[in-house]
Amino acid sequence: MTDRDTALSRMQEAMGPLPGRDRLVPADPRIEEEKSDGGITRRRITFTTEPGDRGWAWVIFPTAAATGGTKRPAMLCLHQTTDIGKDEPAGLGGLPNLHYALELARRGFVTIAPDYPGYGQSKPPTAYSLGYLSATMKGIWNHMRAVDVVSSLPFVAADRIGCIGHSLGGHNTLFVSAFEPRIKVAVTSCGFSRFTWSVNNWNVTNEAERNRKGNIADWSHDGYMPRIRTHYYCRAENMPFDFPDVLAAIAPRPLFINAPLEDCFRPEGVSECVELARPIYDRAGAGKWIVCENPPGGHDFPLAIREKAYGFVEAVLGR
Repeated sequence: MTDRDTALSRMQEAMGPLPGRDRLVPADPRIEEEKSDGGITRRRITFTTEPGDRGWAWVIFPTAAATGGTKRPAMLCLHQTTDIGKDEPAGLGGLPNLHYALELARRGFVTIAPDYPGYGQSKPPTAYSLGYLSATMKGIWNHMRAVDVVSSLPFVAADRIGCIGHSLGGHNTLFVSAFEPRIKVAVTSCGFSRFTWSVNNWNVTNEAERNRKGNIADWSHDGYMPRIRTHYYCRAENMPFDFPDVLAAIAPRPLFINAPLEDCFRPEGVSECVELARPIYDRAGAGKWIVCENPPGGHDFPLAIREKAYGFVEAVLGR
């Protein structure tokens, strides 16, 4: 397995470089809407991600947290591919199984659920007009700024922050956790498999080519990493990184994986990634902190697995 620095370098070959400190301007969070109900407060906020751009997010927390004097752990909650973006994890629409920002707030966490570029209230300028080589890297940067915002709250323990996401949010959880060491625990649901197992290809009509493993055109559109198309020709074997590298960049921090048996992200490829990363965890004496669940069913985050994931997070961050 690669070391963390090598893994991050390989990821940036496809994603483009992580911005430098010159883009670190004050986040300037502003509350646009606030409502408390049933012991939970939701704040819809905007915050500066970099010069010329602001992001949107929900911050959700137990109402008592704001006045209780106790610093609480926080979770960055990343949404799936859905037009409503951050509203789904916030419990304001979409699939009930993906309302994890609201559910974690009910368990005592402070949660922040931002929009991924192009979803929810996220508007131009685009990642590319701001100089990024991928929306993936712009997402990583925005999510790191969301960590800045939530960690600045007076009732948040800045040293107890995790990340959770499903599907689009599942791989974005891995990507931001790889680059952001302040994230102490990660939960990824239906978010990845090894590129070599990929058979999804949205722009190829030839059936034999469509089903040939290692065809990763689904990762190459402007919402992800266009260099996969222009530089690596949508083939896994040409890529500078694969998901074992991403896990290596996270290790040995605790990682919980939901990989259903019938998911489009093949669980066999997930298992390969886990087994390649496991020696890093074992060498660090952290073997119990990489967990992969394989429930029956397809692309979903069922309640029983969410409960296991929440318990895993609480074992790391407390409540």
